[in-house]
Amino acid sequence: MTQLTAPNCHFDDTSMLRRVHREQVMVLAGGRALLLMAAHPVVFEGFFAATAAKGDPLARLERTAVVLEKISYGDRSDADRATAFVRRMHRSAKGTLPRAAGRFPKGTPYSAADPELLFWVWGSLVDSCLLVYERYVAPLSDAERQAYWEDQRFVGKQFGIPFKAMPKRVEELPDYVAGMVASGDLHVTADALDTAKNVILKPPIPASMFPLREAINQTSIGLLPAAVRDLYGFSWDPLRGLAVRAGQEYLRRLVVPLAPSVIRHTPQWRAHNS
Repeated sequence: MTQLTAPNCHFDDTSMLRRVHREQVMVLAGGRALLLMAAHPVVFEGFFAATAAKGDPLARLERTAVVLEKISYGDRSDADRATAFVRRMHRSAKGTLPRAAGRFPKGTPYSAADPELLFWVWGSLVDSCLLVYERYVAPLSDAERQAYWEDQRFVGKQFGIPFKAMPKRVEELPDYVAGMVASGDLHVTADALDTAKNVILKPPIPASMFPLREAINQTSIGLLPAAVRDLYGFSWDPLRGLAVRAGQEYLRRLVVPLAPSVIRHTPQWRAHNS
């Protein structure tokens, strides 16, 4: 294949980052990741309510994907300029909670450049990506999962997260998410619930695609930790869980392996590997 990647790119085609993110089905990670992020009240205020992301968090996720594409395929200097801009934006997003939220009192300060808050955002996304890839594409070996995590640690650093704020081993990531869920830090505010139900789970699409949207929403909700589903008040039962698992098996065993590249792989990956 002709390689259209910039010669001085941060990553090449041997990277796990490219291998994982070339799959179109990875779009399923977005809803779960946004719901996890918004369940932290300080993160919601700093990364959603205090920015344009509250009205369109999916657009913010798309902008993150554009920067990630620059890091994955573009010239290093272009990628570094893009991430430097993101870091400047993070430093400018700061304030205080306008009202008490869970264990956080009114007036709690926040900054989008706070490494702990940044890592909840990034960790939610990476954890969701790993979960979706292994459920819907193929299991990864321990070495592959660690290689993907090393790639994502580099990307996290580019977005402003110090290496010391990120676990060194990938197996620590689900433990981190579980620890956050059990910590009492998560609390779904009324604004976060409204954003989840009326924005994250209701992207503007033609009516003909409503059944597909509902299937994707059920997947996003089903992949959440049960305690986070409860925080949102999402209805769930064994039958829905069975339907989600059946969909995973169908896609992983039949759809993804047999799909032609034009359907299976992202336009970005195909453009750089045409």
